[in-house]
Amino acid sequence: MNGVPAAPAESVSTLIARNISEFRAAVSESFVPLQVSTSGPDHFRGVIRGASVDEVHVNEVRATSHVVERTPELIARSDRSYFKLSLMLAGTGMLIQDDREAVLQAGDLAVYDTDRPYSLVFDDDFRTMVVMFPKHLISLPADMVGQLTAVRISGQGGLGAMVVPYLTQLAGNLDQLAGTTGARLAHSALDLVTTVFTRELGLDEVSADPHRALVQRIRSYIDRNLASTDLGPASIASAHFISTRHLHGLFQEQGVTVSTWIRTRRLEQCRRDLLDPMLADRPVAAIAARWGFVDAAHFSRAFKTAFGISPSEYRAAH
Repeated sequence: MNGVPAAPAESVSTLIARNISEFRAAVSESFVPLQVSTSGPDHFRGVIRGASVDEVHVNEVRATSHVVERTPELIARSDRSYFKLSLMLAGTGMLIQDDREAVLQAGDLAVYDTDRPYSLVFDDDFRTMVVMFPKHLISLPADMVGQLTAVRISGQGGLGAMVVPYLTQLAGNLDQLAGTTGARLAHSALDLVTTVFTRELGLDEVSADPHRALVQRIRSYIDRNLASTDLGPASIASAHFISTRHLHGLFQEQGVTVSTWIRTRRLEQCRRDLLDPMLADRPVAAIAARWGFVDAAHFSRAFKTAFGISPSEYRAAH
């Protein structure tokens, strides 16, 4: 969560590539450093349209056949860590990551992780939407999302059929991200995607793995009770009929403490509210209190540590 957050989108950028070299530069500028190659360099064409708001990068990519690779060497040189969600809009493509392969057709979704090697193979002309976002912007642990990398999620039925139309409309109306409601639209997309991931992981089913289901219930409970000043290990453990020792063990498995997770989720909600034009007249201290920060000075220090800028400066900058 460190670093200065991205500024709100001001306009939609369009990068037109007339050859593979220009496209390679455009791809690395729009996403993370990548290797790009094609078997038909003489006829290669590509276009990337994109907009970014609150660290969420939304791009529509159209191009002729090519291969994209995220190599260990490129990962080692990169300091940016994201999940990327791909929605095929036309044509087909193949995503390869974590010893899995997903063949994607129009309407299919798939997620991948920029921290691990992956390949994308497009054998013909295609059009796709790519949503790239820092891992902390969704409430699911990264290791859980990692179980879905290079797994095809159909948009023809179930939750996919409800979420894909929203994402498709967003891809076709990137200029809306540049408005005052852009952050809301972007985070709505991430909330919908998180819901799809939760369903795909089976975390909302009674028959789900009890251990994973318990972790997800606890995380959901925390999100529902962030405003409570009584929220802490004791109250969380009591609500789930487990010991505090067991609770701490569950979070240690995820590489985080209970208190750190609570603080991170509270800061994220405060950050969203500071961006919300409907809350522009609400004092920073009131927003902090709304999410369980009773000490305004403590909140300001925690926010600056997490985001590299004070709450007031963040609101003014956005």
